[in-house]
Amino acid sequence: MTQPFLPLTARSREESHRAATPLELFFDLCFVVAVAQAGAELVHAIAEGHAGEGIVNYAMVFFAIWWAWMNFSWFASAYDNDDVLYRIVTLVQIAGVLVLAAGVSRAFAEHDFLVVYLGYVVMRVALATQWLRAARHASSPAERTMCHRYAGGVLACQIGWFALLLVPEPALPWVFLVMALAEMGVPVYAEKAAPSTWHPHHIAERYGLFTIIVLGETIAAATVAVKTGVVENDALDELLPIAAGGLLLVFSAWWIYFVVPAHDRLTSSRQGFVWGYGHYLIFSSAAAIGAGLEVAVEQAVGEVPLSTLAASAAVTIPSAVFLLSVWLLHARHFKVGIAQQLVLPVSSFAILMCSFAGRWAVLAAGLVAAATVGVGTVLTARGRARRTGTA
Repeated sequence: MTQPFLPLTARSREESHRAATPLELFFDLCFVVAVAQAGAELVHAIAEGHAGEGIVNYAMVFFAIWWAWMNFSWFASAYDNDDVLYRIVTLVQIAGVLVLAAGVSRAFAEHDFLVVYLGYVVMRVALATQWLRAARHASSPAERTMCHRYAGGVLACQIGWFALLLVPEPALPWVFLVMALAEMGVPVYAEKAAPSTWHPHHIAERYGLFTIIVLGETIAAATVAVKTGVVENDALDELLPIAAGGLLLVFSAWWIYFVVPAHDRLTSSRQGFVWGYGHYLIFSSAAAIGAGLEVAVEQAVGEVPLSTLAASAAVTIPSAVFLLSVWLLHARHFKVGIAQQLVLPVSSFAILMCSFAGRWAVLAAGLVAAATVGVGTVLTARGRARRTGTA
Protein backbone atom coordinates (compact mmCIF):
# COMPACT_ATOMS: atom_id res chain seq x y z
CA MET A 1 0.00 0.00 0.00
CA THR A 2 1.47 3.34 -1.07
CA GLN A 3 2.14 5.73 1.82
CA PRO A 4 0.55 9.21 1.61
CA PHE A 5 3.73 11.08 2.56
CA LEU A 6 7.32 9.89 2.57
CA PRO A 7 10.57 11.90 2.68
CA LEU A 8 11.57 12.83 -0.88
CA THR A 9 15.22 11.93 -0.49
CA ALA A 10 17.82 11.15 -3.13
CA ARG A 11 18.07 7.55 -4.28
CA SER A 12 21.40 5.80 -4.60
CA ARG A 13 23.15 5.79 -7.97
CA GLU A 14 24.40 2.31 -7.14
CA GLU A 15 20.89 0.94 -6.57
CA SER A 16 20.47 -2.48 -8.18
CA HIS A 17 17.57 -3.55 -10.40
CA ARG A 18 16.53 0.10 -10.98
CA ALA A 19 13.78 0.00 -13.61
CA ALA A 20 11.05 2.21 -15.03
CA THR A 21 7.87 2.34 -12.95
CA PRO A 22 4.27 1.97 -14.20
CA LEU A 23 3.77 5.69 -13.49
CA GLU A 24 6.74 6.56 -15.72
CA LEU A 25 5.40 4.36 -18.52
CA PHE A 26 2.00 6.02 -18.21
CA PHE A 27 3.74 9.40 -18.28
CA ASP A 28 5.49 8.48 -21.55
CA LEU A 29 2.30 7.29 -23.22
CA CYS A 30 0.52 10.55 -22.41
CA PHE A 31 3.42 12.57 -23.78
CA VAL A 32 3.19 10.71 -27.07
CA VAL A 33 -0.26 12.30 -27.51
CA ALA A 34 1.49 15.65 -27.79
CA VAL A 35 4.18 14.17 -30.07
CA ALA A 36 1.45 12.85 -32.38
CA GLN A 37 -0.21 16.28 -32.51
CA ALA A 38 3.07 17.95 -33.43
CA GLY A 39 3.72 15.36 -36.14
CA ALA A 40 0.22 15.76 -37.60
CA GLU A 41 0.63 19.53 -37.82
CA LEU A 42 4.02 19.12 -39.49
CA VAL A 43 2.34 16.95 -42.13
CA HIS A 44 -0.26 19.65 -42.80
CA ALA A 45 2.38 22.37 -43.06
CA ILE A 46 4.51 20.42 -45.55
CA ALA A 47 1.48 19.32 -47.56
CA GLU A 48 0.33 22.93 -47.89
CA GLY A 49 3.73 24.09 -49.13
CA HIS A 50 4.88 25.74 -45.88
CA ALA A 51 7.69 23.34 -45.06
CA GLY A 52 10.09 25.95 -43.67
CA GLU A 53 7.53 27.52 -41.37
CA GLY A 54 6.23 24.10 -40.35
CA ILE A 55 9.70 22.85 -39.42
CA VAL A 56 10.34 25.93 -37.26
CA ASN A 57 6.99 25.50 -35.47
CA TYR A 58 7.65 21.78 -35.07
CA ALA A 59 11.08 22.45 -33.57
CA MET A 60 9.61 24.87 -31.01
CA VAL A 61 6.65 22.73 -29.98
CA PHE A 62 8.71 19.54 -29.87
CA PHE A 63 11.27 21.25 -27.66
CA ALA A 64 8.56 22.09 -25.14
CA ILE A 65 7.35 18.47 -25.15
CA TRP A 66 10.82 16.92 -25.00
CA TRP A 67 12.19 19.28 -22.38
CA ALA A 68 9.30 18.73 -19.98
CA TRP A 69 9.60 14.95 -20.46
CA MET A 70 13.36 15.02 -19.96
CA ASN A 71 13.25 17.16 -16.81
CA PHE A 72 10.74 14.81 -15.20
CA SER A 73 12.70 11.72 -16.21
CA TRP A 74 15.98 12.88 -14.70
CA PHE A 75 14.27 14.13 -11.54
CA ALA A 76 12.43 10.83 -11.14
CA SER A 77 15.64 8.90 -11.65
CA ALA A 78 17.14 10.65 -8.63
CA TYR A 79 14.15 11.25 -6.32
CA ASP A 80 11.15 9.03 -7.09
CA ASN A 81 9.75 7.84 -3.74
CA ASP A 82 6.38 6.72 -5.20
CA ASP A 83 4.28 8.12 -2.36
CA VAL A 84 0.78 9.50 -2.87
CA LEU A 85 1.88 13.13 -3.13
CA TYR A 86 4.57 12.30 -5.70
CA ARG A 87 2.02 10.42 -7.81
CA ILE A 88 -0.51 13.27 -7.64
CA VAL A 89 2.04 15.89 -8.70
CA THR A 90 3.14 13.64 -11.57
CA LEU A 91 -0.46 13.25 -12.72
CA VAL A 92 -0.75 17.06 -12.66
CA GLN A 93 2.24 17.18 -15.00
CA ILE A 94 0.49 14.70 -17.30
CA ALA A 95 -2.59 16.94 -17.30
CA GLY A 96 -0.32 19.81 -18.33
CA VAL A 97 1.04 17.98 -21.35
CA LEU A 98 -2.51 17.13 -22.47
CA VAL A 99 -3.37 20.85 -22.28
CA LEU A 100 -0.23 21.57 -24.30
CA ALA A 101 -1.27 18.97 -26.89
CA ALA A 102 -4.66 20.66 -27.23
CA GLY A 103 -2.93 23.91 -28.20
CA VAL A 104 -0.55 22.51 -30.81
CA SER A 105 -2.90 23.06 -33.76
CA ARG A 106 -3.47 26.72 -32.91
CA ALA A 107 0.27 27.24 -32.39
CA PHE A 108 0.97 25.92 -35.89
CA ALA A 109 -1.92 27.56 -37.71
CA GLU A 110 -2.12 30.95 -35.98
CA HIS A 111 1.16 31.20 -34.03
CA ASP A 112 -0.99 31.47 -30.92
CA PHE A 113 0.96 29.83 -28.10
CA LEU A 114 -1.42 30.67 -25.26
CA VAL A 115 -2.77 27.14 -24.70
CA VAL A 116 0.68 25.62 -25.20
CA TYR A 117 2.07 28.08 -22.66
CA LEU A 118 -0.66 27.33 -20.12
CA GLY A 119 -0.02 23.60 -20.39
CA TYR A 120 3.69 24.22 -20.02
CA VAL A 121 3.09 26.32 -16.90
CA VAL A 122 1.15 23.47 -15.31
CA MET A 123 3.94 20.99 -16.03
CA ARG A 124 6.80 23.21 -14.96
CA VAL A 125 5.26 24.62 -11.79
CA ALA A 126 4.46 21.06 -10.71
CA LEU A 127 8.10 20.10 -11.31
CA ALA A 128 9.32 23.12 -9.32
CA THR A 129 7.23 21.97 -6.34
CA GLN A 130 8.92 18.58 -6.56
CA TRP A 131 12.34 20.22 -6.40
CA LEU A 132 11.29 22.35 -3.43
CA ARG A 133 10.04 19.23 -1.68
CA ALA A 134 13.36 17.50 -2.38
CA ALA A 135 15.20 20.54 -0.98
CA ARG A 136 13.25 20.21 2.25
CA HIS A 137 14.54 16.67 2.74
CA ALA A 138 18.07 17.26 1.39
CA SER A 139 20.86 15.52 3.27
CA SER A 140 23.42 18.30 2.80
CA PRO A 141 23.55 22.07 2.20
CA ALA A 142 25.02 21.47 -1.26
CA GLU A 143 22.15 19.22 -2.27
CA ARG A 144 19.66 21.74 -0.90
CA THR A 145 21.30 24.49 -2.96
CA MET A 146 21.11 22.31 -6.07
CA CYS A 147 17.38 21.69 -5.54
CA HIS A 148 16.68 25.39 -4.94
CA ARG A 149 18.57 26.32 -8.10
CA TYR A 150 16.51 23.87 -10.12
CA ALA A 151 13.22 25.18 -8.70
CA GLY A 152 14.20 28.81 -9.14
CA GLY A 153 15.52 28.27 -12.64
CA VAL A 154 12.38 26.45 -13.77
CA LEU A 155 10.11 29.22 -12.44
CA ALA A 156 12.30 32.00 -13.86
CA CYS A 157 12.21 30.41 -17.32
CA GLN A 158 8.42 30.24 -17.16
CA ILE A 159 8.38 34.01 -16.79
CA GLY A 160 10.67 34.29 -19.81
CA TRP A 161 8.49 32.03 -21.95
CA PHE A 162 5.64 34.49 -21.45
CA ALA A 163 7.36 36.65 -24.06
CA LEU A 164 6.05 34.23 -26.72
CA LEU A 165 2.60 35.71 -26.10
CA LEU A 166 3.76 39.32 -26.41
CA VAL A 167 6.33 39.63 -29.20
CA PRO A 168 5.45 40.03 -32.90
CA GLU A 169 5.41 36.91 -35.05
CA PRO A 170 8.84 37.46 -36.74
CA ALA A 171 10.50 37.56 -33.31
CA LEU A 172 9.07 34.22 -32.12
CA PRO A 173 12.00 32.03 -33.30
CA TRP A 174 14.50 34.35 -31.58
CA VAL A 175 12.58 34.31 -28.30
CA PHE A 176 12.42 30.54 -28.56
CA LEU A 177 16.18 30.27 -29.16
CA VAL A 178 17.05 32.49 -26.18
CA MET A 179 14.66 30.69 -23.84
CA ALA A 180 15.71 27.23 -25.02
CA LEU A 181 19.32 28.09 -24.20
CA ALA A 182 18.22 29.46 -20.83
CA GLU A 183 16.29 26.26 -20.06
CA MET A 184 19.25 24.06 -20.96
CA GLY A 185 21.49 26.22 -18.79
CA VAL A 186 19.43 25.60 -15.64
CA PRO A 187 20.63 21.99 -15.03
CA VAL A 188 24.23 22.96 -15.80
CA TYR A 189 24.08 25.79 -13.25
CA ALA A 190 22.12 23.82 -10.64
CA GLU A 191 24.43 20.81 -10.60
CA LYS A 192 27.54 22.89 -9.99
CA ALA A 193 26.48 22.88 -6.34
CA ALA A 194 26.09 19.09 -6.21
CA PRO A 195 25.27 16.44 -8.83
CA SER A 196 21.88 14.80 -8.66
CA THR A 197 22.00 11.03 -8.14
CA TRP A 198 20.39 9.93 -11.39
CA HIS A 199 20.82 6.25 -12.22
CA PRO A 200 22.68 5.45 -15.50
CA HIS A 201 20.82 2.19 -16.22
CA HIS A 202 17.47 3.77 -15.37
CA ILE A 203 18.08 6.83 -17.55
CA ALA A 204 19.21 4.68 -20.48
CA GLU A 205 16.09 2.55 -20.10
CA ARG A 206 13.82 5.61 -19.91
CA TYR A 207 15.27 7.10 -23.08
CA GLY A 208 15.10 3.74 -24.81
CA LEU A 209 11.45 3.27 -23.87
CA PHE A 210 10.55 6.73 -25.16
CA THR A 211 12.39 6.00 -28.40
CA ILE A 212 10.32 2.82 -28.81
CA ILE A 213 7.10 4.71 -28.14
CA VAL A 214 7.97 7.44 -30.65
CA LEU A 215 8.89 4.85 -33.30
CA GLY A 216 5.62 3.07 -32.54
CA GLU A 217 3.74 6.33 -33.11
CA THR A 218 5.60 6.66 -36.41
CA ILE A 219 4.41 3.20 -37.50
CA ALA A 220 0.85 3.96 -36.38
CA ALA A 221 0.72 7.25 -38.28
CA ALA A 222 2.15 5.69 -41.44
CA THR A 223 -0.21 2.71 -41.23
CA VAL A 224 -3.26 4.95 -40.99
CA ALA A 225 -2.04 7.00 -43.95
CA VAL A 226 -1.48 3.90 -46.10
CA LYS A 227 -4.84 2.43 -45.10
CA THR A 228 -6.61 5.68 -45.99
CA GLY A 229 -4.82 5.84 -49.33
CA VAL A 230 -5.77 2.28 -50.22
CA VAL A 231 -9.41 2.61 -49.12
CA GLU A 232 -10.10 6.02 -50.62
CA ASN A 233 -7.93 5.90 -53.74
CA ASP A 234 -7.38 2.19 -54.46
CA ALA A 235 -3.68 2.98 -54.89
CA LEU A 236 -2.00 -0.15 -53.52
CA ASP A 237 0.61 -0.25 -56.30
CA GLU A 238 1.74 3.32 -55.53
CA LEU A 239 1.70 2.87 -51.77
CA LEU A 240 3.30 -0.56 -51.39
CA PRO A 241 6.88 0.69 -51.97
CA ILE A 242 6.33 3.48 -49.42
CA ALA A 243 4.87 1.09 -46.85
CA ALA A 244 7.69 -1.44 -47.30
CA GLY A 245 10.40 1.21 -47.25
CA GLY A 246 8.90 2.94 -44.22
CA LEU A 247 8.74 -0.33 -42.31
CA LEU A 248 12.37 -1.12 -43.11
CA LEU A 249 13.39 2.37 -41.97
CA VAL A 250 11.63 2.06 -38.62
CA PHE A 251 12.86 -1.50 -38.00
CA SER A 252 16.41 -0.43 -38.82
CA ALA A 253 16.13 2.67 -36.62
CA TRP A 254 15.14 0.46 -33.70
CA TRP A 255 17.97 -1.98 -34.34
CA ILE A 256 20.63 0.71 -34.71
CA TYR A 257 19.56 2.58 -31.59
CA PHE A 258 19.62 -0.47 -29.32
CA VAL A 259 22.65 -2.28 -30.74
CA VAL A 260 25.02 -0.61 -28.22
CA PRO A 261 24.70 -0.38 -24.40
CA ALA A 262 23.93 3.30 -23.93
CA HIS A 263 24.32 3.27 -20.15
CA ASP A 264 28.04 2.56 -20.50
CA ARG A 265 28.49 6.14 -21.72
CA LEU A 266 26.70 7.68 -18.74
CA THR A 267 29.58 7.77 -16.30
CA SER A 268 29.58 11.48 -15.43
CA SER A 269 27.27 14.49 -15.36
CA ARG A 270 29.08 16.03 -18.33
CA GLN A 271 28.49 12.97 -20.48
CA GLY A 272 24.93 12.81 -19.17
CA PHE A 273 24.24 16.36 -20.32
CA VAL A 274 25.62 15.78 -23.83
CA TRP A 275 23.81 12.46 -24.21
CA GLY A 276 20.53 13.70 -22.74
CA TYR A 277 20.42 16.97 -24.68
CA GLY A 278 21.47 15.28 -27.91
CA HIS A 279 18.38 13.11 -27.81
CA TYR A 280 16.34 16.10 -28.90
CA LEU A 281 17.55 15.32 -32.44
CA ILE A 282 16.92 11.59 -32.05
CA PHE A 283 13.37 11.96 -30.72
CA SER A 284 12.33 14.78 -33.05
CA SER A 285 13.74 13.07 -36.16
CA ALA A 286 12.15 9.73 -35.22
CA ALA A 287 8.75 11.40 -34.92
CA ALA A 288 9.36 13.34 -38.14
CA ILE A 289 9.93 10.09 -40.08
CA GLY A 290 6.28 9.24 -39.47
CA ALA A 291 5.19 12.68 -40.62
CA GLY A 292 7.32 12.28 -43.74
CA LEU A 293 5.76 8.92 -44.54
CA GLU A 294 2.30 10.48 -44.30
CA VAL A 295 3.39 13.23 -46.71
CA ALA A 296 4.82 10.65 -49.13
CA VAL A 297 1.55 8.69 -49.07
CA GLU A 298 -0.57 11.79 -49.70
CA GLN A 299 1.69 12.85 -52.55
CA ALA A 300 1.60 9.39 -54.13
CA VAL A 301 -2.21 9.40 -54.29
CA GLY A 302 -2.31 12.98 -55.59
CA GLU A 303 -3.84 14.63 -52.54
CA VAL A 304 -1.10 17.26 -52.10
CA PRO A 305 0.54 19.47 -54.74
CA LEU A 306 4.11 18.45 -53.93
CA SER A 307 6.87 17.14 -56.15
CA THR A 308 8.04 13.58 -55.69
CA LEU A 309 11.44 14.92 -54.63
CA ALA A 310 9.93 17.09 -51.88
CA ALA A 311 7.77 14.25 -50.58
CA SER A 312 10.70 11.83 -50.62
CA ALA A 313 12.93 14.32 -48.78
CA ALA A 314 10.31 14.53 -46.03
CA VAL A 315 11.22 10.91 -45.25
CA THR A 316 14.91 10.71 -46.12
CA ILE A 317 16.07 13.86 -44.29
CA PRO A 318 14.76 12.91 -40.82
CA SER A 319 15.91 9.31 -41.39
CA ALA A 320 19.44 10.50 -42.12
CA VAL A 321 19.37 12.86 -39.13
CA PHE A 322 18.30 9.98 -36.88
CA LEU A 323 21.13 7.69 -37.97
CA LEU A 324 23.76 10.41 -37.77
CA SER A 325 22.54 11.53 -34.33
CA VAL A 326 22.69 7.98 -32.95
CA TRP A 327 26.23 7.66 -34.30
CA LEU A 328 27.35 10.96 -32.81
CA LEU A 329 25.82 10.37 -29.38
CA HIS A 330 26.94 6.87 -28.55
CA ALA A 331 27.37 4.40 -31.42
CA ARG A 332 30.77 5.81 -32.47
CA HIS A 333 32.18 5.17 -29.01
CA PHE A 334 31.68 1.43 -29.48
CA LYS A 335 32.98 1.13 -33.05
CA VAL A 336 36.42 -0.34 -33.66
CA GLY A 337 38.29 0.57 -36.83
CA ILE A 338 37.55 2.98 -39.66
CA ALA A 339 35.19 0.57 -41.46
CA GLN A 340 32.82 0.30 -38.50
CA GLN A 341 33.02 4.04 -37.87
CA LEU A 342 32.03 4.88 -41.44
CA VAL A 343 28.94 2.68 -41.64
CA LEU A 344 26.39 5.09 -40.17
CA PRO A 345 27.76 8.35 -41.67
CA VAL A 346 27.95 6.77 -45.14
CA SER A 347 24.49 5.29 -44.72
CA SER A 348 23.09 8.70 -43.74
CA PHE A 349 24.48 10.22 -46.91
CA ALA A 350 23.22 7.32 -49.04
CA ILE A 351 19.72 7.70 -47.60
CA LEU A 352 19.76 11.40 -48.51
CA MET A 353 20.76 10.48 -52.07
CA CYS A 354 17.76 8.15 -52.24
CA SER A 355 15.61 11.29 -52.36
CA PHE A 356 16.32 11.43 -56.10
CA ALA A 357 15.01 7.89 -56.78
CA GLY A 358 11.53 9.08 -57.72
CA ARG A 359 8.60 6.96 -56.60
CA TRP A 360 11.07 4.35 -55.32
CA ALA A 361 12.84 6.77 -52.98
CA VAL A 362 11.34 5.54 -49.71
CA LEU A 363 11.84 1.89 -50.61
CA ALA A 364 15.45 2.61 -51.60
CA ALA A 365 16.04 4.41 -48.31
CA GLY A 366 14.58 1.47 -46.41
CA LEU A 367 16.83 -0.98 -48.26
CA VAL A 368 19.87 1.18 -47.50
CA ALA A 369 18.90 1.23 -43.81
CA ALA A 370 18.45 -2.55 -43.77
CA ALA A 371 21.81 -2.99 -45.51
CA THR A 372 23.34 -0.74 -42.84
CA VAL A 373 22.16 -3.12 -40.14
CA GLY A 374 23.53 -6.10 -42.06
CA VAL A 375 26.92 -4.55 -42.77
CA GLY A 376 27.26 -3.31 -39.20
CA THR A 377 26.42 -6.73 -37.80
CA VAL A 378 28.94 -8.50 -40.03
CA LEU A 379 31.73 -6.02 -39.27
CA THR A 380 31.10 -6.24 -35.54
CA ALA A 381 31.11 -10.05 -35.63
CA ARG A 382 34.35 -10.13 -37.62
CA GLY A 383 35.99 -7.66 -35.26
CA ARG A 384 34.94 -9.70 -32.25
CA ALA A 385 36.24 -12.88 -33.90
CA ARG A 386 39.63 -11.29 -34.59
CA ARG A 387 39.95 -10.12 -31.00
CA THR A 388 39.05 -13.51 -29.54
CA GLY A 389 40.87 -15.60 -32.13
CA THR A 390 37.74 -17.53 -33.16
CA ALA A 391 36.49 -18.30 -36.64
